[in-house]
Formats: sequence, C-alpha cells, structure tokens
Amino acid sequence: MPSADRRLQPRRKPRQVRAELTRERILDAAAHVFAEYGYAAGTTNRIAEHARISIGSLYQYFPNKDSVLAELLVRHIDRSAWTQADQLDLSPGSLRTMARALVRDAIDNHRDDPQLLRIMIEEASFSQELLDTIDRHGKQRVSQVRDLLARHPDVHVRDLDTAAELILFTVEMNTHKHMADPRSIPEEALENELTDLVTRYLGGDR
Repeated sequence: MPSADRRLQPRRKPRQVRAELTRERILDAAAHVFAEYGYAAGTTNRIAEHARISIGSLYQYFPNKDSVLAELLVRHIDRSAWTQADQLDLSPGSLRTMARALVRDAIDNHRDDPQLLRIMIEEASFSQELLDTIDRHGKQRVSQVRDLLARHPDVHVRDLDTAAELILFTVEMNTHKHMADPRSIPEEALENELTDLVTRYLGGDR
C-alpha cells in the first residue's frame, strides 16, 4: 500500500459495538468541528474534546485529521443511496415526476450541512479506499438510473448508459455548485430548472 494511502487509513477497524460507537462519535464530532471552525482550525484536539474522549483514544482510531475527513466523505457517499427509486411510478405521463424525484434526492443528500460538504470536497485527500468508494457508488447510481430509464415508456434517448451518466453528472455538479453558494439561485428554482432540463432531455423530441 502506498505511504499516502497508509496515512489516510483508519488505524482500528471496529469489531465490537462499543468500538463502533466510539468511531461514530469521533466522526460526528469531526463533522461538527470542521463545519464550525473550518478544516485548518479543526484540529484533532478539538475533535477529541467535542467527542469527549482523550486525544490518545482518537489516535487509536485515526492517525490524523486527514484520515478523519476522508472517512467522513466515505460515510457521506455510502449514506447517499437513492433508496426511494424502487417506489417510483413509471407509468406513461410520469416522466417529470421521476425527474423531479431524482433532482430532489440529490438536493436532499447535500442539504444537511453545506459547509461540511464543501470542506469534504475541497480538502479531502483521496485514498484508494475513498476512490474505490466513489467508483462503486457511481457505478451503482448509474446502473440504478439506467434501469429506471429502460423501464419508463416516456424515455426516448439514443443510448441509455450515456443518458444515465449525463443526467447524474449534470444534476450532481449543479447541486454541488448551489450548495457551495446557495445565494446564487433559490433552491426551488434550482429544482424546477433541473427537473425541466432532465425531463426535456429524456423525453426527446416527442
């Protein structure tokens, strides 16, 4: 394993409930500290203090704050699965509803703490585990959306794989940009415009 990846690897993989709870408490504390103080001032001492554990205990789980931030991003990605996709109405005439659900899910996944999300995206060091998680999540998301497009009678695109990747990239990138500067456009307007864009693209010329 490259030295950079070792630097970002958590030191302890929890095997017991108590250890897992401690690890989650560290991550929750780090999320709060990074959001409040920023990444530069969000020291491991502050994280340990907020988690109400000793700095030595924190270092049993994470070697440095870079590894904590990388693990936060892994957790964020793992929690952002589109769990409601299987419950969507795919009957004729429901294309706009499906498009809005996709856009709304992306916005909801990034609403909790825009400041923390911005820090995770801008500051996180990309370990192999993080890159693998991003790749795995991306493939799952594209496959999920492609399946919805294939089953919806109102979708008219040349290539389903390309369409799934394009709309996901478009929605995700615009959502990230909005969260980085929410004053640029009202959230409701963002949702409506992205819904229109996706609906018209998927519906083709018909």
